[in-house]
Amino acid sequence: MIRRLIVAVLALAVALPMAARAEPMSFKVLPNSSRATFKTDAPLETIVGNTAGPAVTGSLSVDPLKPAGGTGVIKVDLTTLSSGIAKRDADMQTPQYLDTANEANRFAVFEIKSIEIPGALEAGKEIMAKVRGILTIKQKPVETVADARVTYIKLTPEQVEAQKRFGFASDNIKVRSKFGTSFSNHGITVPQLLSLKLSNEIQLETDLTFAKQ
Repeated sequence: MIRRLIVAVLALAVALPMAARAEPMSFKVLPNSSRATFKTDAPLETIVGNTAGPAVTGSLSVDPLKPAGGTGVIKVDLTTLSSGIAKRDADMQTPQYLDTANEANRFAVFEIKSIEIPGALEAGKEIMAKVRGILTIKQKPVETVADARVTYIKLTPEQVEAQKRFGFASDNIKVRSKFGTSFSNHGITVPQLLSLKLSNEIQLETDLTFAKQ
């Protein structure tokens, strides 16, 4: 009995330093399992636009034991946004709005600077977090905070074998987030003529799946 206790204590003593030395893992967005959505809610019209697939890319560096130190970058190709009306989508790309013909304006970029989260990520458990970062649209950066739901998903070797053709790995992270900005934050003016149909305020949502690299 005493011998087993000693062995257990020694094992714990070895494990704790290893946990303390845990290094951040590198994750990459799986485009086919991710999407981005914007919404403007004006008095006369609500506009919702979406994009997914190769238009959504990014990376994340995070230690599941200490996720507060996580950093990363998410990019969304604005030329692919679809609101369901082709003429409106084309107008949105013009110099008056997103000006995506200028390559420097093509992507919306969110740089993750820090994460407020109550503790370590636990496999299979959803945890709430606030993700602080810088959102850049049309080369105008603004600081913002996203409300996020984070789920850490670990797969068995058998599950990895079955799912690897879809890009999944032994360690995966699902992040569903909501945050806001405005056209004026990014140097875009909504014409007075359109103020009843196009709100200056923009609601953004992302549903991102990351797989360990």
